[in-house]
Amino acid sequence: MSDATYSPSAQAGSSKAERARPTVAAWLFISAFMVAAMIVIGGITRLTESGLSMVEWRPLMGWIPPMSDAEWQRVFDMYKTTPEYTAANFWMTIDDFKTIFFWEYVHRVWGRLIGLVFAVPFLVFLVTGRIERSLVPRLVLLFVLGGIQGGIGWWMVTSGLVDEARVSPYRLSVHLSMAFLILGLLLWTALGLVQKPAGGTRSQRIGAGHVLAAVSITVLLGAFVAGTDAGYAYNTFPLMGGQFVPAEYWDPDLGWRSLVEHVPAVQFHHRWVAILTALLTLVFVLRNRARTEGAAQLALTLLGAMVLVQVGLGIAALLAVVPVWLGALHQAGAVALFSLAVWTRFALRTP
Repeated sequence: MSDATYSPSAQAGSSKAERARPTVAAWLFISAFMVAAMIVIGGITRLTESGLSMVEWRPLMGWIPPMSDAEWQRVFDMYKTTPEYTAANFWMTIDDFKTIFFWEYVHRVWGRLIGLVFAVPFLVFLVTGRIERSLVPRLVLLFVLGGIQGGIGWWMVTSGLVDEARVSPYRLSVHLSMAFLILGLLLWTALGLVQKPAGGTRSQRIGAGHVLAAVSITVLLGAFVAGTDAGYAYNTFPLMGGQFVPAEYWDPDLGWRSLVEHVPAVQFHHRWVAILTALLTLVFVLRNRARTEGAAQLALTLLGAMVLVQVGLGIAALLAVVPVWLGALHQAGAVALFSLAVWTRFALRTP
């Protein structure tokens, strides 16, 4: 995302497209909100261990849930062939299965709704000349990324349907990273239609970029925590097993893979990179808030407040052994913090 992003002062395109900027921006903000909600729904799906309940990928017919007892029995019988059922959920009745099926179904249908909410207005705006030509390639890219994300989601699910009763943490991290990339591009593009640049200094733009990168890395490390269930271990803070660095940090059998697969290492990285990210963010906010005004100052204020809230949510979730509601709040906090980091970097861009 460069500083050459389209801005309201640009005069390219037709007058009709210029007048439609607020409407197009509203559509993009709605799409971004839906992607943000999708990330939270995905987190709930993971926390409720519902992600492997649907073993079919039906892009067209997948809108329709089982409508009869026979259809419910069919999908339940398919689930019974999975490693998750045979290893952990063999006790389930069909009513128990319906509970975990619900969240994965909502997750997939919400993804399809995002596709419709994005594609239909895009075609209408394009045909009626309400989108400037300079924006079309980026919007096409966003639509393509959304389609790829659907494929990545199924690729992730298939990793838990063959040998192990869990999805690959690597594939989960790719899936989550793509979701945040799409969210960031949507927000950046929408902001470019309605907000004038504040004209921050070069050092401010670099600092905001560092904050955004640090938040993004922390989110990525959080994906490995989710993928390895590392949040359910070492439920104390700040020490892990009575030590700063847990005694079991390194697994010789895993070698370098300990960094992303071994629970003690995975949790250690996420918790302390998160703390470093929070410190970096707070220092940046405190040094620059008084030197900005308008939207940039508001973005910095909210960014500083949100990073404190997110650290608190993370610690609380850890100490409480990640109950679903608190884990979902922590996921939502990550979305809010990332969005504010994007807004801050955007607000400080070159005029």
